[in-house]
Amino acid sequence: MRRWMGIPVAAVMLSACVTINVYFPAAEAKEAAREFVEKVIGDEAQQQEQSKPQDKPGGQSAYVPASQPTLASRIDWLGLVGIGSAHAQDQPDITIKTPAIQAIQSRMGSRFDSQLRAHFDSGALGFANDGTIAVRDAAKIPLPQRVAVNQAVADQGRDAKAVYREIAVANNHPEWEQQIRAVFARQWIDSARPGWWVQDAGGGWRQK
Repeated sequence: MRRWMGIPVAAVMLSACVTINVYFPAAEAKEAAREFVEKVIGDEAQQQEQSKPQDKPGGQSAYVPASQPTLASRIDWLGLVGIGSAHAQDQPDITIKTPAIQAIQSRMGSRFDSQLRAHFDSGALGFANDGTIAVRDAAKIPLPQRVAVNQAVADQGRDAKAVYREIAVANNHPEWEQQIRAVFARQWIDSARPGWWVQDAGGGWRQK
């Protein structure tokens, strides 16, 4: 018992930091997914409007009160700067800016505009609950276009799965692939335009 009590406090705190460093950054992933999805299906005017800074009237910034001292600042004060810095560096910032990811994004956006958007507008296609596109009502696709549309849907699904994997790998956490896919699946549905069809968790379809 005495030997345990003699372990330095710094060692215990270091162990705690190492334990909590590995986590899936859900908020960061959601923002990355929103940016990616809106680039694929959003119109340019809307994206520009969303990207404008929201200034306060009169051009003055809102006052942000000083925050209370954090655990990291207390650690630095104790002279354990190394522990605090290592913990801060491990907080991931999901990136979607690699050449491979942006190439897939560009390909998906071009395909969506040229081959898929009109069939979302007609109700033939919808966003499935697994992060892909599904043919919801083939009868709404003109017969001469069905083969091409089915191929475009398959290509879009393949690219979607590839980008979920690529984002996980690019961020040095390949084990995050399924979680990233789940976040994107939710975002495609959230970003669907009014009148488009989306699939719920039970497999049913509803119109937004």
